[in-house]
Amino acid sequence: MPRTAPIISFLMALCSFAQAQTPAQATFPDAAQFQQSNITYKIIPAEGNTYGYDIYTDGNLMIHQPTKPGMAGNRGFDTKEGASKVAALVISKIKKGEMPPTVTKEEMERIGIDKN
Repeated sequence: MPRTAPIISFLMALCSFAQAQTPAQATFPDAAQFQQSNITYKIIPAEGNTYGYDIYTDGNLMIHQPTKPGMAGNRGFDTKEGASKVAALVISKIKKGEMPPTVTKEEMERIGIDKN
C-alpha cells in the first residue's frame, strides 16, 4: 500500500469532521415580543479609551456592543455621545421590529458618527 493512503484517509476523516462541525445559523427572537418591552441602554468602556453600549430589554442584557458596528478592529466609539446615538438607533430598530437590528456605516454617517 502506498504511503499516501494513510494521509488521504486522515484528510477525508478531517473533512468529514469539519462538515459535522458547521455552526448552526444564528436565530433571533421575534421582534414583536419587544414592542411592549422597556428597552434601555448603558454606555460601557471599551478598548483604547473608547466607548460601547449594552442594550437591555426589561432589565435583561440583549446586546453587548463594545465595538463600532460594521467596522474592522476592536475600537469602540471615540465619544459617549457617539455610542449613545447608535444605541438609540438600535433601540428604534428593535421597536420597529427589525431583527437583527444591524447598523450600517452609512446610517452612522447620517447621524453624525465618523466612519473611522
